[in-house]
Amino acid sequence: MNFKNVTVLLLIFTGFTFSQLLNGWKNYTSMNKVSAAIETKSGIWAATEGGAFFFNFSDSSYSTLTKTEGLNGSPISAMAIDSTGNIWFGCQNGIIDVYNPSAKSFKSILDIYNSGRTAKQINAITIYGDSAFVSTSFGLSLVDTKSYGFYDTYSKFGNFNSNIKVIYSLKKENVLYVATEAGMAVQVPGTTNLVSPDAWNTFTTSNGLPTITLNKLVQYKGNVYVSTAKGIAVYSSNAWNSVLTDFNSNSITDITSTNDSLYILSGGKLFAASASSYKDISPEYDINSVMIGSVTANEILIATSNGISLFNRNGMKKTIAPVGPTLNVFLDLAVDQNGTLWVATGKDVSGVGFYRFAANSWKVFNTSNTPLSSNAFFTVSTGNDNSVYFGNWGSGFLRLKNDSLLTVYTAQNTPLVGITKNPLFLVVSKIATDSKGNMWVLNFDPADKNVLNVLTKDSTWYQFNNTADPSGVEYSDLVIDQNDTKWFISQNPGKTGLYYFNENGTLQTTSDDRIGYVNGLNSSAVSTAKVDKRGDIWVGTDKGVNVISNPGVILNSSSSALKISSVFSLRQQAINCLAVDAINRKWVGTNQGLIVSSSDGSSLSATFDSKNSPLLSDQIRAITIDEKNGIVYVAVDGGLTAFYTTALAPNTSFTSIATYPSPFKIGKTSALLTIDGLIKDSEIKILTISGNLIRRFSSPGGKIAYWDGKNDDGKLVNSGVYLIIAFDSEGNSVATGKVAVVRE
Repeated sequence: MNFKNVTVLLLIFTGFTFSQLLNGWKNYTSMNKVSAAIETKSGIWAATEGGAFFFNFSDSSYSTLTKTEGLNGSPISAMAIDSTGNIWFGCQNGIIDVYNPSAKSFKSILDIYNSGRTAKQINAITIYGDSAFVSTSFGLSLVDTKSYGFYDTYSKFGNFNSNIKVIYSLKKENVLYVATEAGMAVQVPGTTNLVSPDAWNTFTTSNGLPTITLNKLVQYKGNVYVSTAKGIAVYSSNAWNSVLTDFNSNSITDITSTNDSLYILSGGKLFAASASSYKDISPEYDINSVMIGSVTANEILIATSNGISLFNRNGMKKTIAPVGPTLNVFLDLAVDQNGTLWVATGKDVSGVGFYRFAANSWKVFNTSNTPLSSNAFFTVSTGNDNSVYFGNWGSGFLRLKNDSLLTVYTAQNTPLVGITKNPLFLVVSKIATDSKGNMWVLNFDPADKNVLNVLTKDSTWYQFNNTADPSGVEYSDLVIDQNDTKWFISQNPGKTGLYYFNENGTLQTTSDDRIGYVNGLNSSAVSTAKVDKRGDIWVGTDKGVNVISNPGVILNSSSSALKISSVFSLRQQAINCLAVDAINRKWVGTNQGLIVSSSDGSSLSATFDSKNSPLLSDQIRAITIDEKNGIVYVAVDGGLTAFYTTALAPNTSFTSIATYPSPFKIGKTSALLTIDGLIKDSEIKILTISGNLIRRFSSPGGKIAYWDGKNDDGKLVNSGVYLIIAFDSEGNSVATGKVAVVRE
């Protein structure tokens, strides 16, 4: 884990206390989809959709680079290596990150990123001497590889439009060749002022190019070749001419060369060619390729959507990719009682199964390694018996228990009915368990209108309509409060919004059921609902957050008796998801980033987005919290970010309390003493060794509290030994500790 950015971020936090509760962060991404690869003497560098990695030849180990290691740009769209061994990463957002492998440090070049240009993507980087030629969406820029300064930008090539997109550049014998979106531009030999349009000859289909859709330039046996969407052309005698005409109707994905051969990637096949002939040398396995990475005398390296494939002329294959998620798709998240993270990946064909993350290791479950009928798992939740439930888009749901037992529930082996058009196509939106251990299943769009279904501990099914709106469909979320009331959401069409249902403890009798629609929210476009530590219902909508502070009232009254308030600090925010941590703070996902709210919503503790944190984008998809270890997992497009906090679940009883640092030095800095081992809502007293009370305060509610070394008057205490007394609100449970204080 890299903590170097934490200090910078803490400067913008709104509360000192919160800054002390954040230990660091870590990105977790899939690095299977490789966009570029470079082979060095010691290993292979790969640029991927989820960051970069290095495969070390000597021990077959991997090193990964993401935002938490200092890689600012994302996703990576270009890569090169300079004469000193530094790796240059060009990114879609215009950032150029230069990584020094020896120092393990980054230099970020932000000139393009901070420019006012709309299109900023780095399309390619080629390095000649001390200059990096950076192909961008607005021209070709030259960057000094020593000072990292820009010293030229060419944006007008002959009669082509200004600020044209440059695909690739190549320098041969002091002549620069530039592939653009309008065709080829070639430097007039001997010219020096390349900013001038007159310094360039331009070429289109009227000058021999098979098409102006160009991909890459390469030198081969003294000539310059360009790969296009319609074959390959070579530059000779101030003109372009098609070669290897059998490829003229084919798109050439990539092309590279050695002294003896051109290597051509087209239509998922690999060819070795000379200037006039070629042969298919594709390996027996499919090439699901992005590009050719490099070619050596005995080995061909191919960057693919499943890592890097190495094969030789004998057909031997090796796949290189760090272990991780299959794709950077994290649609829903949940953490079980052991601290294991579970991830649902997607609906329809976008789903790739589900992931398990435990002990810093990923495991993927899909139809190829698990008896599943579909990979379209789009929701995940956990039960109070350490079960994990996955809702599937069409195949019902499954239950895992103790990380191994798998039970599949479908329209064929349960009373659940699928959608109207196909009753066997069963979409399960959410599963939750009540205080009796009953499993409640939310049916997305049941043909029989039984939206709420329950499987009791004795394996009996009961089913319930939403009588508050029998026409409602597209039910999306379900939570159960401390009174066993089910709060569930309908999104479209019907009467959108939040509903409640309580069977009053009698599943067999419906006459005493309590069911209704929640009026008075700031919007009927409800996205999520969560129960906090006080039992309040927090409801996210497209207009902010509402809090229902007396949910138990519906057991005896109508929904009109509900007390609903709006969280002022989150007003007018479109809420995507919510989570509650161990000390009852709310982590709120929006389209503009992540917000951390105080327990009652009266203030904001912190805000995170892709500019001030490791978040890979601002649109938050899902949040879940591992209270056991204080980890907040946040899913966005592009990857997963873990925020490591000290907000841990409280102990169930006092055993002992620990204090650190020891000794506790105060005076020169704003230090805090950590008091660890608390039970829920502990009260704390600080006493002198002779028993005099100098400070009393309440814990935040979790396992840890802090003391700033001050007495009740706000003054720093003197050096000495102090007693720490922690007790519950009733005074029945007590734990003690002590600390040596040194006032500097």
